[in-house]
This record gives sequence, C-alpha cells and structure tokens, in this order.
Amino acid sequence: MQNQAIKKLSPFKKPTQQQAEIINEAMTFIQAHIHDAKPAIFVITGDAGTGKSVVLSQLFYKLQQASRKETGPLANTQNYFMVNHPELLKVYRNIAGELPGLLKKNFQRPTSLINRMTKNQAHFDVGVIDESHLLLSQPDHYNNFYGHNQLISLLKLCHVLVIVFDAHQVLRLKTYWNQERLRTLLAPYPQKWLHLDQQFRMQADNSLINWIDHFTTDRKLLPLQTSFRLHYDFRVFSDAEAMRRAIVNQNNRVGLSRIVSTTGYPSTLDGGQHFITEGHFHLPWDQYNYTAPPWAEIPKTINEVGSIYTCQGFDLNYVGLILGPPVKLSADKQKIDIDSTKLTDGESFKHRADMADPKEIEMAKVQLTLNAINVLMKRGVKGLYLFAHDPALRERLCSEYHTI
Repeated sequence: MQNQAIKKLSPFKKPTQQQAEIINEAMTFIQAHIHDAKPAIFVITGDAGTGKSVVLSQLFYKLQQASRKETGPLANTQNYFMVNHPELLKVYRNIAGELPGLLKKNFQRPTSLINRMTKNQAHFDVGVIDESHLLLSQPDHYNNFYGHNQLISLLKLCHVLVIVFDAHQVLRLKTYWNQERLRTLLAPYPQKWLHLDQQFRMQADNSLINWIDHFTTDRKLLPLQTSFRLHYDFRVFSDAEAMRRAIVNQNNRVGLSRIVSTTGYPSTLDGGQHFITEGHFHLPWDQYNYTAPPWAEIPKTINEVGSIYTCQGFDLNYVGLILGPPVKLSADKQKIDIDSTKLTDGESFKHRADMADPKEIEMAKVQLTLNAINVLMKRGVKGLYLFAHDPALRERLCSEYHTI
C-alpha cells in the first residue's frame, strides 16, 4: 500500500485541470499574503476521494522548490506540511525520503510543531495542513496540546496556512468541526475558499456514491440503479465470515483488501487484544502501529479488523465493512438509526466543556458515527462489501441489494 500511496501522492503525477487550477490559485494566494502583518488562510473543501491530498502534495513540492531559489517572493521561506494522522504522516515522510528537494523534517504532527515553535519563540512562513478536520479544537493533555484550538495556534505562528477540510470526516468531539464553526473562527483573517468535487478513489458511478452519501447524511436507504454493478463490486453479505473469505480472496488476487468495522465492539487502549465476533467470524481489532509501513501494507493485518484510525486517508482495493451494533434499522424500516448507547469508542466521545447541552452532544455523537461510516464506505477503489450486525438492517440490505 505504501508504494501505491506514494504513487498517488507523488508531486510528479499529472493533476486534473481542476486540481491544477487550485494549485495555481493557492500559489498566487501565498505569494500575495506572504509578507502581510496578519496571517491569511486558503481553504480547500471536498468529500473523501476527491483528490485533496494530491493537491496539497503537489502544492507543497512547488512551494519548497520556490523556497530554494535565491530570488522571488518565496525565496528562503521556511515551510511545513502537517497532518494529525500518524499513519498518513508515515506516507508523506516516505515520499520526502524518495524525492529531491523534500526533507522528512518538513513533515510534522501539528502538536509537535506548535510546541517546538512556541518553546523557541519561533515562527515559520507557510503551513500546509492535510486532513485539517483532525486538528484539535480544544485542549488535549493526552496529546500534549495545551492551547485552545490548534488552527488558531498555527495561525499565530505563520504568515499563510493552506488547509483541506471535509466536515464529513470529523470523527471525534475533541476535533469537533463543521463549516459554520470554521467560518466563524476564520472571520477575522484574509481568506479564500475553493471546492473539489470530482470523485477519484471509487471506480463507481454516481448512483452508488449518492446512495452512500444519503446513507450517511439523512440516513435514507435509496434504491440503486442496476448499472452501477458494471463499474464497481458492491455486495451485501448475510454472513460476516463469508465476507471475510471474499476479502481474503480479493487480497490474494489484487492485494490491498481488508476488513474494517465501525465502533460498537470491545475496544480499549490497554495493550491487550479485543475481538469482534459475529457468528463464525472472530478477528482482533487492529493494534496501534509502531512500524513505518502503514497498517494495511502489513501482510498479517489481513487477519485483523481495521478501524477508522488506521484507514482514514488511505486507498484499499476492496473493503469489507462491518456495520456494528450502534447502526440499526429504524422502527418504520425506512432509514438508519444510530444507537449512541452502544458506542464503544470512548476516546472519540469524551466530554468537552463548551458542549453542555445533552441534545447537542447526542446530535454530535450521531453525526460523528455517520461520518465514520462515510469514510469507511469510501475506502475501496474496486469494491465495497457490507455486513450489518443488526438483524433487521441486515435483512433489509440483503433483500434490497442482493444476498451473498
């Protein structure tokens, strides 16, 4: 997977016309504001799989080439690429290790850069942030962040930020963002917003992508056009073990195929193994990955269940998704319900002081769960396989979208 990820994010990959236009506009924006007294921010929005990371990778390479020139508006600038995702950071640093003009030290976790710059009373010129929806929006002592908001902390340390933002990929209360919150926060700063809308990851037609989007927003189960199967392998399974065997077969055939799951099963960061059991299906959750290769690149992880934390931002060829106990069919059998009492990812739903209203917290829990499902459903380039824990949902999915 690492080679595939590097190839996808290579600065030498030819961008689409839309991507090239955004890269050029970002460079123009940076040059216009690099010497301003007040920091400026360039925001790129887009759903999962629309090429946001590709744009940032190519933009940062151009930025670093310009910084090494003796003259010009960006000559001798000090710039950093940030991502608050350890698995994705490994890929970017590996890209830096293989390409001229890029240094691994220029790719950082936001907290590390904020703490170092603050301690040294230093500043930098341009920051490029992938997956900015993962930035902390409150203090987090566990991650050694003692400010109030990572985005504001970074704006105080630089001249220009370029970020990509997808509200549908917000996954934790401590990184709780939406477009309204982001626009309110950025109101005092010079800014420009652009949007990417072409889907690149999934080799699926609009019927299936639209089905996923409705499943994870208004929670409706739309009908599917039969033509979508001509381009994409979408299957619903009544048996999780049968789905696992199908994923193993695809992994043997084309590689990069894995089982993943939503929350709802035993999961505690205590160093021990925690299993997902569904009938004859019995596999452990992924463990924290201390190795350089990303989780899905490690061969033995075909015998683990991936989580949102190991898969977000990555491409798989085939993904088998288990919709866990919180994901249920509504009483009227017309839509999806999220039972927040069955959520087991305690780290994602820790209390935050600025969210005291129980209704707001409940709405946030539901939305974060739907966001995670959206991200997991859009991991597969060639195929998506589904199994639902809830018997009523499983029966509805199997009857409407064919049983395997």
